[in-house]
Amino acid sequence: MDKDINRIKVILAEKKRTNKWLAEQLEKDPGTVSKWCTNTLQPNLETLLKIAELLDVKVQDLLRVGE
Repeated sequence: MDKDINRIKVILAEKKRTNKWLAEQLEKDPGTVSKWCTNTLQPNLETLLKIAELLDVKVQDLLRVGE
């Protein structure tokens, strides 16, 4: 299985948003968001739901499933 579990970085780019913007919206440390974007760390489900809402996408769009 590929280690790239989430597509947060891709969706941020598509929406023309930055890691810094996402960190501010979620009140999270920018370093944490950076780790999510590089798939070093994964956000919990509650956070994924918030990210999907902020970026106006489905949670499924943020995940790589069965590729």
